[in-house]
Amino acid sequence: MKRVNRNILILLLTLFLPKDVVAEAQQTKIPRIGFLTSFGLRSDRQIQSFQEGLRALGYEEEKNIVIEYRKPLGKPDEASELAAQLVQRKVDVLVATDPTAIRAAQQATKTIPIVMLTNQDPVSTGLVSDLARPGGNVTGVARLNRELSGKRLEILRDVVPQLSRIGVLSVRPTALGQGTGFQSYAAAADALRMQVHSLQVSRPQPDLEWAFQTAVKARLDAIIMVGHNVLRPYSQKFADLAIKMRLPSVCEAPEYVDAGCLMSYASNDTESFRRAAVMVDKILKGVKPADLPVEQPTKFELVINLKTTKQIGLIIPPNVLARADKVIQ
Repeated sequence: MKRVNRNILILLLTLFLPKDVVAEAQQTKIPRIGFLTSFGLRSDRQIQSFQEGLRALGYEEEKNIVIEYRKPLGKPDEASELAAQLVQRKVDVLVATDPTAIRAAQQATKTIPIVMLTNQDPVSTGLVSDLARPGGNVTGVARLNRELSGKRLEILRDVVPQLSRIGVLSVRPTALGQGTGFQSYAAAADALRMQVHSLQVSRPQPDLEWAFQTAVKARLDAIIMVGHNVLRPYSQKFADLAIKMRLPSVCEAPEYVDAGCLMSYASNDTESFRRAAVMVDKILKGVKPADLPVEQPTKFELVINLKTTKQIGLIIPPNVLARADKVIQ
């Protein structure tokens, strides 16, 4: 009798266990995230912030979430091919960290949710139809970098009272990325009765020496570098050249100030990437990107490098120094 009962038990396990295992496997399917940048090296700080945001929500890479990172090795146009690869990998969410990557992701899929991080106004550039209800498959974080152009010029004028002629260093746009950096500074400078000069460099290896030589010949009072992934690996070189030419420099991210740029005024990049992780979590839990409002930063940080001020012979007015969120001694 005991043997019969044992045989029946084995039979029941054989019949029902596989279904249970399949059901459990389906319930515990590990989400797959595609992380796409448009050019060169991704910022370790940005990646770490995104990973920290996921960990705070209970995700751990290779245990209950998989992240596939993609970055072009040379040409930014490769972003389109890389976006297509991630779509073929059937990722659950695409994270795109800049306008070129976002456009590439949009061209690659109309169904997979895309969480963008953009420095541009996502409505005016056509990335989404509305901030409150984005529509389509795209939502994310708008860091308002372009909207801060005028504020950066105002702060720079407070530091350099005689400021009248500014060079704007930017990367020549591609078909996917229609650069708006210079235009935003030109519009702001016009309102402040300043002149801006375009110092546009090519990719993949921007000629920064040419840009600074041109700035000196034009007798410019300062130089601003428009944030771009192409220029990120050259932050130290940019800072060194600005110091060598004794030109006050403004950058659009605090990490450049760490390298020696005079100052930056920007939203908190770390917080933006952590918020992107929160949005990924919401989408994985069933929220549609069309119904997930595009977030905007509420805190902006002024960072000043006092080492650089000494090297270029500049004194930061006390009222500006008092407003700084971080001062590098």
